[in-house]
Amino acid sequence: MKDRILVDTTIWIEFFRGKTKIADHLEMFLKENTAWTCGVVMFEVLQGIKSEGEKNKVLNVLAGLPYLEMTKELWQRVAELSKSLKKKGVNLPLSDIFISAIAIENDLPIYTLDNHFEQIPGVKTYRI
Repeated sequence: MKDRILVDTTIWIEFFRGKTKIADHLEMFLKENTAWTCGVVMFEVLQGIKSEGEKNKVLNVLAGLPYLEMTKELWQRVAELSKSLKKKGVNLPLSDIFISAIAIENDLPIYTLDNHFEQIPGVKTYRI
């Protein structure tokens, strides 16, 4: 599948804050149905919610997105990826390693503001 993108938490934060160039770009992906999500990103976004109204707004947007999940085999690959990064002295948040593994497995670039992803072999990032 072509023209799909996995949207990282950093982008969703910008999007829900309001009008920015990044938010406008994500709006374009949403209109084109090319934005995807996964459980880890949903978790990170939802844990930062401060009100019921905000929760409803976020859930309404995320509910309409194509969703990718971890498989048993992917969990095993994540463990290997994390182990290989640590051997190189690269210590990253586990959430970023999970997101990276999902992106690699599904051949998706990650739309992010986070530089961690560039330290993970095989990850393609998208930036404006």
